[in-house]
Amino acid sequence: MEATLHVMPYGAGWDVIHEGSRYAESHHATLDEAIAAGTRRARLTKVELLVHGTDGEVRARSMPA
Repeated sequence: MEATLHVMPYGAGWDVIHEGSRYAESHHATLDEAIAAGTRRARLTKVELLVHGTDGEVRARSMPA
């Protein structure tokens, strides 16, 4: 099983990144785009998705259906 996915602020946008990875899976201009991409990837890989706010705190979490 792959590591948990995170949606995190990065620069002027948002990254989708696997826990423990040095590199983002994808970068998005808006939080909504990042959540959509993260949700698709989490469902495909059957991992949990954590969405962080601009302060770094976890704001939402979801498990794949």
